[in-house]
Amino acid sequence: MPDQPLLAHLLELRGRLLRIVVVVVLVFLALYPFSDQLYAWLSGPLRAVLPEGTSMVAIQVASPFLIPMKLALVAALFIAVPYILYQLWAFVAPGLYRHERRLIWPLLASSTLLFYLGAAFAYFVVFPLVFAFFSGVVPEGVAMMTDIGEYLDFVLALFFAFGLAFEVPVATVLLVYTGVTSPRALREKRAYVIVGAFVIGMLLTPPDVLSQVLLALPMWLLYEAGILFSILARRSSLPKEEDSAAD
Repeated sequence: MPDQPLLAHLLELRGRLLRIVVVVVLVFLALYPFSDQLYAWLSGPLRAVLPEGTSMVAIQVASPFLIPMKLALVAALFIAVPYILYQLWAFVAPGLYRHERRLIWPLLASSTLLFYLGAAFAYFVVFPLVFAFFSGVVPEGVAMMTDIGEYLDFVLALFFAFGLAFEVPVATVLLVYTGVTSPRALREKRAYVIVGAFVIGMLLTPPDVLSQVLLALPMWLLYEAGILFSILARRSSLPKEEDSAAD
């Protein structure tokens, strides 16, 4: 029957999605008993700069229960990212050429590592600067008492923003590998990228030069690394493509 292959693909996709859900749920169940400790660790950069006599607050009645649970779920997704990417790769791998499958594994590993590095950079470098700035500009007579739900949403947004920003090398390699652009064109756009990196740094960080540079400089360096890796990937793939064409 003509629709049998499509049905088989849908069944395989369902099976892989179910595996992902099971793994995320298992990790969540393992993390949930430690959700309060997780939130204490996550809120450490803010609590370290809070004025004496102030603390974080829970405005909503159910926040002390729901917010740590939400954090445990997000942490479970965060930890399960390598397994999720593996399942997605296993689903699409049969439809890829041999040289494409050789490229997928390095891309999956590097994209996962870079995402984790971006989140770590946000926590250990950006958060202390951001919260120190915010605590230093509180108007006189105003007590800084941040809601735990608002704080979680704020830091999660920064985690994902920096995690995605650190994916610049992967994006440049894919753009060059698929023929959308070339290393020479990327080098010619270097000046625009540097300006864009500082604009992004200005939007995502407090209005001080140090924190803007701490975000813009890694983005620029990652862009340069992406150009280098794209050249290496292109050189390594050309002989394989020529051999396969000759076959």
